Amino acid sequence: MSILESIFLGALEGLTEFLPVSSTGHLILVSTLFGIDQTEAHKSYEIAIQLGSILAVLFYYTKRVFSSRDLWLKIGVAFIPTGLAGLFLYSTVKSLFAPETVVYMLIIGGIIMILMELRRKEDSGVEIESVSYKHALMIGIAQSFAMVPGTSRSAATIIGGLLAGLNRKAAVEFSFILAVPTMLIATGYDLYKNAGHFVVDDWSLLAVGFISAFIFAMLAIRFFLAFVSKFDFIPFGVYRIVIGILFWVLVL
Repeated sequence: MSILESIFLGALEGLTEFLPVSSTGHLILVSTLFGIDQTEAHKSYEIAIQLGSILAVLFYYTKRVFSSRDLWLKIGVAFIPTGLAGLFLYSTVKSLFAPETVVYMLIIGGIIMILMELRRKEDSGVEIESVSYKHALMIGIAQSFAMVPGTSRSAATIIGGLLAGLNRKAAVEFSFILAVPTMLIATGYDLYKNAGHFVVDDWSLLAVGFISAFIFAMLAIRFFLAFVSKFDFIPFGVYRIVIGILFWVLVL
């Protein structure tokens, strides 16, 4: 992988991490188009550059992230299902990092997103300040399904939030903040397990991808919050289906 490819993949990660379209899925598919093998080091790269996007959340939500102990307790509850699943199913999840899995999950997730929005009459529901521990646990269970590449952590947590009774903005913001401990722990654990697969050049590429992801994630967060204040998630569902079919033709 070249420096330019790392910059591009970092930008792709930053732009898609918080949109309900699966950043990891896009990275796997685009890496395949670039002819980059899904080695253990590259799989870890695809996970680790997500830390750049997470840093963008900390910058964007500094006041809320560090000022609400109650919110963080609920975030902790929401993380438990994913933490347990990751601990016991790590090897199984890594084995699913393949274009076929991504394509299927993009299409299935897009259909679910469209059907869910068609059933919603209006965007009313719980604000993020009123999220309960029950809401948090329901969102956390939904997030655990996002360990399958192509599902989208953002899509799973947003859908889980909407089904739990949150409004769109609250579901999106809870999803953003829940990403912080989830991705920090997931990335740290993955690097711990696979650091031996990295050579010196891999760490340089990882740093470049990290910075690129941070810059573009800042732009994506602003866009997504503005979008959900005016529109529903059907366009993202349609996009998932279209891009899934496109990659089905080009990659599989």
